[in-house]
Amino acid sequence: MGWLRTRDSESSVTNIELFFDLIFVFAVTQVSHHLLGDEHPTWGSAGQSALLLAMLWTAWVYTTWITNWLDPDRDPLRFMLIGSMMCSLVVAAAIPHAFDKWGHVVGIAYAVMHIGRAAVAVALLRGEALQANYIRILTWCTLTGCLAVIGGFADGWWRIGLWTAAVVIDFLGGVVGFYVPFLGRSTSQGDWVTIDGHHFAERCQAFVLIALGESIVITGSSLATDLDEGHLDFSVVGAFGLTFVGAAALWWLYFDRAGEQGSRVAATTDDPGRISTVAYHWIHPIIVAGIIVTAAADELVFHEPTAQGVPAATWTILGGTALFITGHALYLGIVRGRIPVGHLVALVGVGVLAVVSSWVSVLTLAALVAAVVVGLCLWDRRVVNTSATPHLVL
Repeated sequence: MGWLRTRDSESSVTNIELFFDLIFVFAVTQVSHHLLGDEHPTWGSAGQSALLLAMLWTAWVYTTWITNWLDPDRDPLRFMLIGSMMCSLVVAAAIPHAFDKWGHVVGIAYAVMHIGRAAVAVALLRGEALQANYIRILTWCTLTGCLAVIGGFADGWWRIGLWTAAVVIDFLGGVVGFYVPFLGRSTSQGDWVTIDGHHFAERCQAFVLIALGESIVITGSSLATDLDEGHLDFSVVGAFGLTFVGAAALWWLYFDRAGEQGSRVAATTDDPGRISTVAYHWIHPIIVAGIIVTAAADELVFHEPTAQGVPAATWTILGGTALFITGHALYLGIVRGRIPVGHLVALVGVGVLAVVSSWVSVLTLAALVAAVVVGLCLWDRRVVNTSATPHLVL
């Protein structure tokens, strides 16, 4: 019995895939809260949050590759997805103490999910040409899963180092085609050519929406807190308006044209495996990270809108926007064939705001950054480039 999706038409996202995504709504919230720490973000909490996000993204995107090839509406895949959900939920729940008392829980859950997922794929692909690809992936996942477990039982910098090594090796696996001695390597024109680029693009766009949802939740909950406490002055109204407009502008910039262009390129290219890998697997976590940092900044805008020269607020407001624009520019460099000039101008604008940030309030800085993003949205709408020719430089 074959377990592969049919390729008669573009694959649609299934209900079980959307159900799987719900875990990552909670996971993104946990990462955002970890970034904020007890009161303000620190370089330590930023580094830890980046590492945790990388682990969560790896767990999510590796699963997305499998459900692109294998039919998630078949019982074995449903059981695999539900098991992955359970492991992901454990990892997400343990995030507040991932670097102290519950590191081993994170490491074990991550390894069970990472190795188990690939093992299921190997078993279900028996007799298929794609099985060799997943035998190689299983080899790499076993290595990184073991590093995650060992790191979970280690302490301090050893834990950080081992988990970082696991994430980096997972990334390098895709770069070198999961090369294994005597088993060869996977290639985009061979093993990955059967990927459904439109489905993969749609799935990654869903994760962008998950991250944007965190910004909306923080804006709504912060406003609710102020209303409960009887606070409704200019700063509260301003914080609400600016954080909401900022989230809407990020959505507009991504989904107005670029999202559809990316889906079209991924669906029509002769090398969907390469497009899916570079534009989505590798570049999209930068976009997601920018949104999460921006969401954390939104909370700081509500907490201290009139303060000046607050480093944590300044660098989350500017850093989140810069990360998003950088990731989006790289993404457009793939789907449109060149890095957009407007994005480079916007990054220069963010740099200028960094220079003057010490002399303006947090609320004013948020307004200026929102103006940069809105301006970029308007600029991007004027770009005449409907061909969306992919251009990959690796």
